[in-house]
Amino acid sequence: MNWINSIVRPKIRDLWKKREVPENLWIKCPETGEMVFHRDLEANLWVVPNSGHHMRMPARRRLESFFDDGKYDRIKVPSVQTDPLKFRDSKRYTDRLKDARSKTGEDEAVHVAQGKVNGMAITTAVQDFSFVGGSLGMAVGEAILAGMLKAVEDKTPFVMFAASGGARMQEGILSLMQMPRTTVGIQMLREAGLPYIVVLTNPTTGGVSASYAMLGDIQIAEPGAQIGFAGRRVIEQTVREKLPEDFQTAEYLLEHGMIDMVVSRLEMKDTISRVCGILMKREVELPQMALEASKEPAASEDAAKPETDAQADKETGAAGQA
Repeated sequence: MNWINSIVRPKIRDLWKKREVPENLWIKCPETGEMVFHRDLEANLWVVPNSGHHMRMPARRRLESFFDDGKYDRIKVPSVQTDPLKFRDSKRYTDRLKDARSKTGEDEAVHVAQGKVNGMAITTAVQDFSFVGGSLGMAVGEAILAGMLKAVEDKTPFVMFAASGGARMQEGILSLMQMPRTTVGIQMLREAGLPYIVVLTNPTTGGVSASYAMLGDIQIAEPGAQIGFAGRRVIEQTVREKLPEDFQTAEYLLEHGMIDMVVSRLEMKDTISRVCGILMKREVELPQMALEASKEPAASEDAAKPETDAQADKETGAAGQA
């Protein structure tokens, strides 16, 4: 009886129990409504396979996909005062930071690291939108500046992956001061002759877009990324005009000359390594399509040459007979 009660009956009960399925196994595409299995989405770098929609990507996962073999070294950043203004709105600022750190497992809204990308040493900073909206505060400004100083010291390009809602209002003027401070860091990179590449991801707005996010030597954006300063509704109420549907998207900015290129996340690593190689005056392997395009004019010139020579011979013969 003990064997029946302890083993057989529990197994029979388990057959009738409803199995709980985690809610995050399937993710819905915002554009098409397509349901994508979470592992397939992660394997495709959070790009929906059929629609090509770029979902927000975790900062750590971006670093792993960007650097060779997922190996990189985190750069030590200086510590700052946690709550310099003793700010409080509906809750204390220190409590907000504790909540963000417990939810994300990160200390701040930016990751600064150094590693190799297709064999080239590169220093990079990646903003994490899940941490207080990727907002720019003193800690973020200090971390970015530390990364730029490390890039100057090691003579490497600096790549900035921007994702932010703007300056962190809980730090007031101290947050806004990070805009000119990071601008000084960019000037240091330029004086050292080092490339500063910016990758604009969704979203990049506010004080970040008014400072280091728009000062790159090359401006790259991910498809569909929202990029701007003020929000769409604020602008419409100010100018009292209806804005285009694609206003403040990466494609709109490319069309109007605000950025240099829109690149899929799946091709971002190779694109950045080629751009950095060109700016660092190193040998760069061009993509196959570019090589074929460069050969086409030469081939057409060679094909036209025999016709020109034959025509010249014919004209010379005619002149001789005359």
